Amino acid sequence: MNTEANATAGLHASLPHRFIVVEGAIGVGKTSLARRLAVTTGAELVLEQADENPFLERFYRDPRAGALPAQLYFLFQRARQLQALRQQDLFAPHRVGDYLLAKDRLFARVTLDDEEFALYEQIYAKMAVEAPQPDLVVYLQAPVEVLLERIVRRGIGYEQSIDRDYLTRLLEAYTGYFHRYDASPLLIVNAAEIDPAENDADFSDLLEVIRRTVRGRHYYHPLRSGDPLKALRGG
Repeated sequence: MNTEANATAGLHASLPHRFIVVEGAIGVGKTSLARRLAVTTGAELVLEQADENPFLERFYRDPRAGALPAQLYFLFQRARQLQALRQQDLFAPHRVGDYLLAKDRLFARVTLDDEEFALYEQIYAKMAVEAPQPDLVVYLQAPVEVLLERIVRRGIGYEQSIDRDYLTRLLEAYTGYFHRYDASPLLIVNAAEIDPAENDADFSDLLEVIRRTVRGRHYYHPLRSGDPLKALRGG
């Protein structure tokens, strides 16, 4: 084994998770954090690839007209990707992803009307996707004002028309979903005042908390000084 491989193996040994998923509403920084975790640990990166969805810009311009095709495209895309990962599990490397498949239904319930959602549910049930189960979910939380500011700052054109009411409903759906979530260990992170994707100290503190979170439900409210584990509590 060469030096680089030894270094990567050491990083993997320091994180007890084979599959970490980072979740959260648009603008909270989940994809950026997932990328940094993957680079730091040498893990395979599993992204939802939103920029490949040809209906997404239409949805943000006109949610009523664009919701159903955008949602179905995401469902098919994610199902194909996760099914392939499931088939590779025997030989799976460590992985970091930026979505749960269940998030797809969460978005569908927020964006579709009742008739469209009934159709979506029929298609979802017929597909019977068995997604690989993460052994840690990191859920990043931030209020609507923070999300809107970050969306403006990152400057993706079609995102600038995102409606505050839509974001509010989305956050409520996320809150309800993760209040009931018990399928994997869960780390809920108050991400309103930290930037672990860009700030080295924030990332280092959060990485240590992730390393220690192997079971149960925990809440992380970062402190600007001191031991980050003092800001960690169980649920």
